[in-house]
Amino acid sequence: MTERKEIKGAIFDLDGTLLDSLWIWEDIDRRFLAKRGIAVPSDYMKTVSVMEYRQTAEYTIARFGLNETPESLMNEWSEMSVKAYASELKLKPRVKAYLWELRLRGVKLAVATSATPDMCIPALKNNGVFEFFDAIVTTFEIGKGKSSPDVYLAAADRLALEPHECEVYEDNLNALKTAKAAGFVTIGVYDKYSAGEERELRSIADGFMEF
Repeated sequence: MTERKEIKGAIFDLDGTLLDSLWIWEDIDRRFLAKRGIAVPSDYMKTVSVMEYRQTAEYTIARFGLNETPESLMNEWSEMSVKAYASELKLKPRVKAYLWELRLRGVKLAVATSATPDMCIPALKNNGVFEFFDAIVTTFEIGKGKSSPDVYLAAADRLALEPHECEVYEDNLNALKTAKAAGFVTIGVYDKYSAGEERELRSIADGFMEF
């Protein structure tokens, strides 16, 4: 583990890292595809987890041959998810105390998420941690998913820090690889939905933890 005293910023993924939330996407995907007579393929969630919102919609249309527009898919998903993010989804048990500890040490905090602003901001506010963060950056805003480092680089820039001065916390293996390749200190985070990747997460990340 890199010496923590060197770290000036911490950039957190939202879903599966701060929030116990991946179950809601699984439920939304199941209900969305069931309406169209399609079962959720075993690799679908993992594939779309690092994609920007529109990219996910375009991929879904192409994969299942849907005669729909990306806008119609995004609108339907938003209607299903906004309410859940604003009222149902909770932080993982140790998250709030950990964020508070970092703030007390003077570490700047940011969120880098694939969730849209109308989902991530209400979720953070509902869980009482919105004010903890100095910056919130979404792939929706950046226009690229987490296969690109741009969302992490933008978060570091808004903290006025360089990548090597920031830890990136991620439960997703591919996203963590992206952050590491961009020069960030990486912390793998355990989530039951990515438990199958834990060994590789541990081997690649600079540190590993469970909230």
